[in-house]
Amino acid sequence: MAPTPRLIRTAAVVAVGTVSAFGLAACSTTDSGGADAGEPITIEYVHRLPDGDGMTKVDDIVKRWNADHPDVQVKATKFDGKSSDMILKLETDIKAGNGPCLAQTGYSEVPQLFVKGLLQDVADEATKYEEHYSAGAFSGMKVGDAIVGLPQDTGPLVYFYNEAEFAALGLDAPATLDDLAADSATAAAAGKFVTAFTPDEAQNWLAGQAAAAGDTWFAAEGDEWKVDTEGDGSHKVAAFWQGLLDNKQTLTTERWGEGFTSALNDGSLIGHVGAAWEAGFLLDSLDGTPAEGQWRVAQLPDMGAGAQSGPDGGSGVSIMKGCEHPAEAMEFNDWFNTQVDDLASQGLVVAAKGDVETPEKMLRQFGGQDVLAELATATENLNPDFPYAPGFSTLSKMNETAAAAASGSATVADIFTTAQDTAVASLKDLGLPVAE
Repeated sequence: MAPTPRLIRTAAVVAVGTVSAFGLAACSTTDSGGADAGEPITIEYVHRLPDGDGMTKVDDIVKRWNADHPDVQVKATKFDGKSSDMILKLETDIKAGNGPCLAQTGYSEVPQLFVKGLLQDVADEATKYEEHYSAGAFSGMKVGDAIVGLPQDTGPLVYFYNEAEFAALGLDAPATLDDLAADSATAAAAGKFVTAFTPDEAQNWLAGQAAAAGDTWFAAEGDEWKVDTEGDGSHKVAAFWQGLLDNKQTLTTERWGEGFTSALNDGSLIGHVGAAWEAGFLLDSLDGTPAEGQWRVAQLPDMGAGAQSGPDGGSGVSIMKGCEHPAEAMEFNDWFNTQVDDLASQGLVVAAKGDVETPEKMLRQFGGQDVLAELATATENLNPDFPYAPGFSTLSKMNETAAAAASGSATVADIFTTAQDTAVASLKDLGLPVAE
C-alpha cells in the first residue's frame, strides 16, 4: 500500500527540517512579470525528451500553446545529460530561488524529491485532470496525499522478439516464464539468444520484474517504512535468470554497450525483456537490413502473478518549489501531456488516455504492428501496488552485484539482497523510520 500521509509528513520534517531551510520561499525567476502587471506569465519547462529526427519537436508543440495563450507563455528548455545530472542542477537552481516551474521527473525520483522539499503539493489542481490519465501512471505522481504534478509516459516491461527467427526455430512468443526458459534452451542450441541479461539495467529492470511477479517492495507499517525486496516474486525472478546464466542460455552484456547492438545486428539476439519506451529506438540499427520489419512486441510473459507487468522507468512533469503560478503551470502541464500523438512521435508510451496513432517509423520497424496499442495494454497491466521510496536511486548498487552475477562471482539472488540492504540503509541515512 502507499505510504501514509503521516509517514510522508514525518519524512519531510526529519529529512529537511523546514522548507525555509533550503531557502525555497524565494520567487522563481522563471515567472517574469505577472497578470497584475499586465504582462504575460512566463513558465519554464525543463525536459529530457529526445527531440530526434522525425519527431514532433517539443518547441513546436509549445509554440501552439503560446499562440493560443498570450497571457501564459511557456519556455521549453531541453537538458542534454543524465537524469541524475538534471536533478542535481534542479536542486541547485531551486535552492538559489531560480528554478523552473515545471520539470520532467522520473516516478522513482518523485518521493525523494518531495521529501527534500523540491516539489510542490498541487493536489487541488492535479485532481482536476486526473480522469485524463491511466490510474497506474497518475499514482506515480503521488506521495501519500500529496500530488506533485501529472504523468507523461510509462515504462511497463514487455517482450520484444524477432518473429521470423522464432518461426524458423518453431517458437511462439512466450506466454509464461516456463515458456521463456524453454525457448531459451531451444535458441541457445541454435546459437541464438531470446533474452539478454543486462547488469547496467539491473536496478529498474529487475525491480520491474519483481513487480510483475507480484511483489511490493515498499510499504507503510504504522509510521515506519517497510522494505521487502526479497519476496516470492523476487525469488522467482532470481531463479529464472540464474538458470539461464548457469546454462549459458542468455546473452550477458551491458544494455547500453556495443555488445547488445552488435548481437542485435548479427542476428544472435532475437528476443529481449525490455521497457516499453525502448520501442522508439530499439530497432534503429536494423533499418535497411533484411531484419527490418521482422520484430514484434508482446506482453511480458506471466511471471507468476497473471497478466501483469512492472514499471521500468517512466516519468511525469512536476511542479517545482518556487513556482509562483502553479495553477497556470498545471493547465499547461495537462495540455502538453494530452498531446498524445506528438508525444508518441518522441517514442513515449503516453500516460494520457485516448487512442494514439503508432508512428510510421514504428509501423515500418515492427512489420505494420500497432505497437502503441500493445504497449497501452501493458500500461493497463502494470502492478498497481508498487510505490517507490525515498532513496530509491541508491539501489543502483544492484548493478554492481548484477555485474558480479554475470561473471559468476555472485548469484542473482544476491542482487535482491543488495537491494534490501541498500534500501534500508538509505532510508536510515535520510533519517526516516524503518520497520525491522
